[in-house]
Formats: sequence, C-alpha cells, structure tokens
Amino acid sequence: MKLTALTPLTLLFLITPLLAQEQVAQDSKAKSIVLFDGTKTTEWEGREELWSFENGEIVGRTSDENPIQMNTFLVWSGDMPENFELTLWFKIEGGNSGVQYRSIVVNQEQYSVGGYQADIDFANTYAGILYEERGRGILAHRGQNVTIQSDGKLAVEKFADTKNIGKSVHPGQWNEFRIVADGNHIQHFINGTKTVDVIDEQTEKAATDGVMALQLHRGPAMTVRFKNISLSKL
Repeated sequence: MKLTALTPLTLLFLITPLLAQEQVAQDSKAKSIVLFDGTKTTEWEGREELWSFENGEIVGRTSDENPIQMNTFLVWSGDMPENFELTLWFKIEGGNSGVQYRSIVVNQEQYSVGGYQADIDFANTYAGILYEERGRGILAHRGQNVTIQSDGKLAVEKFADTKNIGKSVHPGQWNEFRIVADGNHIQHFINGTKTVDVIDEQTEKAATDGVMALQLHRGPAMTVRFKNISLSKL
C-alpha cells in the first residue's frame, strides 16, 4: 500500500477545527462560575436554623411546630453578572420554593428578597412560571410568550400547553432548572423543556442586575434541596 505524505497545508486544514473546538471549550470554562458544587458554602447567607449543607446539597426546611411568618431566602453573596445562564438541580418535598435572580434583599434580618423568581412547587401547578416576588406578581404562566409592555400590560401568546409542560416536571425527584437572562429577554427551562419566554419592556420596573437567592415559602412544613449550581456569563 502506498502511503501519501500529508502536506503542511493539509495538516493545518485538519488541525484548525480541533484547535477551534478546544478554544471554545476553554472560553466557555472561563465564563463559567460555580456557585455551589457541594463544598463551596462560604458565600451563602440566610437563617441558619432553616438552611443546612448536607451530603453535597443545600437543604432548606420549615416545620409546622415553628412555622416561618414570611418567605425567607438563602442569598448568594457573590457578584452576579447582568446577563447569564444559570443552571441548578432541585428536589422539593411539599410546599413552594423558587430561585430569585436580578433581585434585592429588602429585609436583611429575615433575609426577605424581592425580584424575578423562577417558581418551584410540589403540586406542580406553578413550577417554571415567572413570578416577581414583592412586585408585579405572576408575569408568565407555563407555555406563554409574554411581552411586558411599557405600561405594564401583558401581551400574551401561547406556545405550549401548560399540562404538557407539567409532564416534564417531577415533584419529589431531582429536576434541572435553567434560567437565561439576556438583556430584557428571560427564558426558563425545566429538564430541557422551555416553560416561559418573556420580554420585559417596562423599563422602570424591569431589573437588569441583582442577587441570586433560594426560597423557603411560608405555609405548611416543607423541604427543598438544591445542588450543582453554576452560571455562565452571556
């Protein structure tokens, strides 16, 4: 069999795509920020009697014997980029929870937070919606494309059936939540399924930055768990 020597130009042609892929991977890693990997606990702040770190998980618990009087949060104290893709895993056992982003701490003593929230609930009624804690309330139900107009009115289009979206959510099991915030465009995904798609044009109320936090909701006793929390800058 006759072997043909590769010319320098051919070698360059073969190697260039591999180098490009490696550079993309390095750039992606450089933009990635780990918020919680099971060991990194120092940048989280909240009510110590309600939150703990167990077996590589963040665990929030309330009880019927000593119920909380208001929603409270575990706040990540690191610097959040304005535009990002946030990914985490959650498991909820009863009650309601959520992931705050582009938010503000309104009561430091009780760790009360207001702002955009990616909702989580055990009943699987609201999981995936966009809610604004201490603000405009529900901004998008599951399966909705919403434009929040400058006057605050909602222009709504349906892109999927809420019940079908709900089938991708598994209460009591681990689920992946992905939140994309790019300018005034917000998207939520649970287990790879898009749940909402929102454009917020109400500039006097639309947040462009702020803290990220995890919620414990007042009401019946509940437990919520989070793990593998990371984000990438956009």
